[in-house]
Amino acid sequence: MKNAEIKDMSTADLKERVLAEKANYDQLVINHSISPIENPAQIKLLRRTIARMETELRQREINK
Repeated sequence: MKNAEIKDMSTADLKERVLAEKANYDQLVINHSISPIENPAQIKLLRRTIARMETELRQREINK
């Protein structure tokens, strides 16, 4: 997900998406520990996407 897409989302949608992505990330890590996934770089990309979304939420909180 690109930064522009993240900035266009509403705060409520962004919070929902962060929770969903965190659950997806946890499941991906568990699956990878049991049986290696085809593309382990997905884990890194997902972690960074979550960080981008949390950063945007924090910026919105500070700017209020």
